[in-house]
Amino acid sequence: MYASFHMNDPKVFYNKEDLWEVPTHDEKAAEPNYMIMKLPDERKEEFVLLVPYTPAKRDNLAAWFAARCDEPNYGKLLVFTFPRDRLVFGPKQIDARIDQDSYISQQLTLWGQRGSQVIRGKLLIIPIEKSLLYIQPLFLSAEAGGGGLPELRRVIVAYENDVVMEENLEQALTVLFGTRKAKTPATGAQETAKKASLQDLAKEAAKVFERAGVLQRQGDWAGYGEQQKKLEQILKEMTGR
Repeated sequence: MYASFHMNDPKVFYNKEDLWEVPTHDEKAAEPNYMIMKLPDERKEEFVLLVPYTPAKRDNLAAWFAARCDEPNYGKLLVFTFPRDRLVFGPKQIDARIDQDSYISQQLTLWGQRGSQVIRGKLLIIPIEKSLLYIQPLFLSAEAGGGGLPELRRVIVAYENDVVMEENLEQALTVLFGTRKAKTPATGAQETAKKASLQDLAKEAAKVFERAGVLQRQGDWAGYGEQQKKLEQILKEMTGR
């Protein structure tokens, strides 16, 4: 309903000039995600439920719709719109960028030729200051009838214009942000120190991400929220923000 009723101008509303819709991923509507984040003009992080919106029949993100879950603002709803002059990638656009990456597409094709089925996991979108971090696990399973359980084989991470695929989240974060940091000239000693620091942060981020997943499956939302908060802080350190 809000996809239509966010329009305040009667003429715009009548002509349906700014319709939104919940984006689809793998032909399914994107599900809301619980997240710990600091809302604009707030002093501390809080637990919120977020659902993204895209412009109708377009794939870029237009807004986040947030339901606040902490007292004294429990149940209050907020909308955050993205600037129209800036492209913010939606789920389909991230999928397209993954498919367009020559290394990733070659690897996916190779696995398919070997008789394995590639399963893309749920795409996670994590706000970091004024940017978004996208994380997607890749699973492999035997073809239909094989009876084997899907096995986690790779993790894809995208941030701004960069996309990487590595064996686990730790390596993906190290490669992604190590590449970005490398664009700034540094001495040999500084480069070694930065690499070690990034590896430590990536390792810690991977551990926190794994703990958060366990707590989420257990229904421990307070613990899950704390891990999400830690993860956001670590990622901010890695991006230098």
